[in-house]
Amino acid sequence: MTEKEVIYEIEDGIAYITMNRPEKLNAINPEMRQMLWDAFQDVNDNPEVRCAIVTGKGRAFSTGHDLVAMAAARANEGPSTGDLYVVQSNIWKPIISAINGICLAQGCGIALGSDIRIASSEAQFGWPQAKRGISSVSGPALLSQVVPRNIAFEFLFTGDFVDAQKALELMLVNYVVPPEEVMPRAQEMARKITANAPLALAAIKEASLKGAEMSLVERVDFAQKKRDEVLATEDAQEGVAAFAEKRAPVWKGR
Repeated sequence: MTEKEVIYEIEDGIAYITMNRPEKLNAINPEMRQMLWDAFQDVNDNPEVRCAIVTGKGRAFSTGHDLVAMAAARANEGPSTGDLYVVQSNIWKPIISAINGICLAQGCGIALGSDIRIASSEAQFGWPQAKRGISSVSGPALLSQVVPRNIAFEFLFTGDFVDAQKALELMLVNYVVPPEEVMPRAQEMARKITANAPLALAAIKEASLKGAEMSLVERVDFAQKKRDEVLATEDAQEGVAAFAEKRAPVWKGR
């Protein structure tokens, strides 16, 4: 029986999205892209999900597009690469990438679409599309917004790979840990996040991402509006009560 290209599981409020083509270094074919799209939609819509972890099975996070499958695919078959980045960017729940190995092209796009990135010391990052006569979506749309443009252009123009330590220096990732600690560290981070109020987390993320496109005055006004919305919720009342009563809060997401 053929295993699914993406394994999707939910446990204790954490959604696990695992790219599952290890024999192809988790190269993304149309079927995997559709399943990633579906998983991200569930993360967004499912009230049981408070945080998500994206990772890859085997020795790669993802090498990006499956070029053979891409060449054979019918035009407009399923969600596009850009669709996947956009749906990921509109999820207000925290997303962590546990980058267990090599991470290239569209794989880097998925990693950069996450809010926190934890990388194996053996991970490598790169955008080698120009070496294959292909342009990039994640490089211009995401990488050049995360690192200075001259650094992004160096990676995109040369196709050179970047090791995990250099990625850390450039703040492409939050942490670099030994390979066997990648998922435990991601889970530790996810548990810290899910211990906090989900509506507050969503408001913080939405205000940060939407505010990036606003002037300072608009950004402050929007953040204050989101804060006021959260202050009116049951969770905000619970947080104050729990603090006064010196107990752990019980969040209801309302």
